Amino acid sequence: MDEIQAPERRDNMAIAEQFTGLPMEQLIGAPLRAAADASLQLAESTAEFIGKVGFDGKGNVRTAAFGYQSCSPNEDGTRSLEQMQVEIPLLAVVPVPNLQVDQVNLLFDIEVKQSQRRESSIELNAGASGKLGALKVGITGSVSAHQTNTRSTDNSAKYHVDIRAANHGTPEGLARVLDMIAASMTPLLVNSALKDENGQPLSEQAQARAERLRELRSGISVAERQLRAAKEGLDLSLLRLRKLAAAQLNVYRETAGRLSEEMRELEGQDTDVVDSQVRQQLSDYSGAMETVRRSWETFGSRTGDFLRLLADNRQAPEEVSGQFALKALDQWGSVVPYGDGEIYYGEIKEAQGIALKNQRRVDRLEEELLGVRAEYSDALCGQE
Repeated sequence: MDEIQAPERRDNMAIAEQFTGLPMEQLIGAPLRAAADASLQLAESTAEFIGKVGFDGKGNVRTAAFGYQSCSPNEDGTRSLEQMQVEIPLLAVVPVPNLQVDQVNLLFDIEVKQSQRRESSIELNAGASGKLGALKVGITGSVSAHQTNTRSTDNSAKYHVDIRAANHGTPEGLARVLDMIAASMTPLLVNSALKDENGQPLSEQAQARAERLRELRSGISVAERQLRAAKEGLDLSLLRLRKLAAAQLNVYRETAGRLSEEMRELEGQDTDVVDSQVRQQLSDYSGAMETVRRSWETFGSRTGDFLRLLADNRQAPEEVSGQFALKALDQWGSVVPYGDGEIYYGEIKEAQGIALKNQRRVDRLEEELLGVRAEYSDALCGQE
């Protein structure tokens, strides 16, 4: 049995020796290192392209100027033909090469085939002749053996490297920079001309009238922008006042809650007369808090109305205006007028002054806008 198994062990060792000495570190590591080097070169080419095409030697963005014409009708029947120009960053109009190695696949297969066939055969031939008794007897025979051993070995190796790269477009950081640049870009007016409704030049008188109307339209646009900005400032100051009013009301709620809790601790500890007094006091606290709450919530919902009324008085109040009719809850749970000494009084007074200033600015700009619009209307009707 040992003599039969020994060749098989020798064969297995011979097969194992097929794998010894293979440079697996190079077979696997070399393509990966090559892919990493390729990624570095691709990143450098992207950076080089951005620096060379997108920016000049001083770090300023390279732009491409585009011109176009804009024609818009006017209310007086003329047309404004405007030559506009806009500058766009080059990096926004040309594709940025951004190749990146996405996937690296390594396939390394070794196939060893070994087969062994053994054939053996034995042939026996025998013959006999003779006599029985006086007869002559003869015996002949032959033996033959055939044995065939066949061994075959087939070794094959496959080594496949698959590298896939794709263009990932504009990098995220560069895209954000281009978005910021695009948001700040506005078309520039290069030239402007007035034409009649048929696109023909105007007469001298019509030209003067059209120029005057265009000047007034421009004044209206400026006044409208100023008014929008002033209203935004006013809205912020009103929001500040409302937040402070809510904070002050929360202080009174805490005071009312504390007083009610202290009073409830006395309930049930003495006679029915005391309990009746406790319930009455709790009812008084609740009524007082309701009065204070209504005053502050009314102020919060009508802050703009109160401020417009206050703006009609040309003198700024030195204290929080009494027109607001604000109420306070003192430490004993009684309703008193809102005045100095309250927690948020100084901040509300300051916010009131800022809001009042913004309200008067809005009122002034509204008057100016109405005046410019009236002047434009008169010029349009030929009454100037």
